[in-house]
Amino acid sequence: MTDEINEPEDSERREFLGKITGAVAGAGVVTACWPFVRSMYPAADILEGGTSTIKLGDIAPGEMKTVSWQGKPVFILHRTDEQIERMVSSEGSNKDPQSDDQRVQDPGWLVVVGLCTHLGCVPLRHGDGWSCPCHGSEYDNSGRVLKGPAPTNLLVPDYRFDDDDAIIIGEA
Repeated sequence: MTDEINEPEDSERREFLGKITGAVAGAGVVTACWPFVRSMYPAADILEGGTSTIKLGDIAPGEMKTVSWQGKPVFILHRTDEQIERMVSSEGSNKDPQSDDQRVQDPGWLVVVGLCTHLGCVPLRHGDGWSCPCHGSEYDNSGRVLKGPAPTNLLVPDYRFDDDDAIIIGEA
């Protein structure tokens, strides 16, 4: 008879201990998973680099400046009149057809992400454009792929002219 009297008390206690154990286990799983979830958030330097303002006054015609935006190199080329004329006249001679005026907001300035579209290498500047040292892709002074394994033109980031002497990358 003693067992029958304690049975309801034991089942309530068992149920209570089961709920507490489940809650502690759930908290442990959340605590263990949090670092993995947090690692998927953008890094602080990427969030801070959402936009970049670049002064254009110190880039002479024919020169290029490389800046970092969101951890990627961005090439800013101040094109000469001769370079612009050549790029406008060579509109159909590339793998990823795109006219020069589709790639620039102001013909005098080319802004492209400096990563090869094949495997993400950083192309090297030469007189008529860029070439990727890893696999031989070549790009013209409009960032259009001319030859090699790269499937597409260099990416044009969102940017806008802040005034005549600056651009803001990452904001259109």
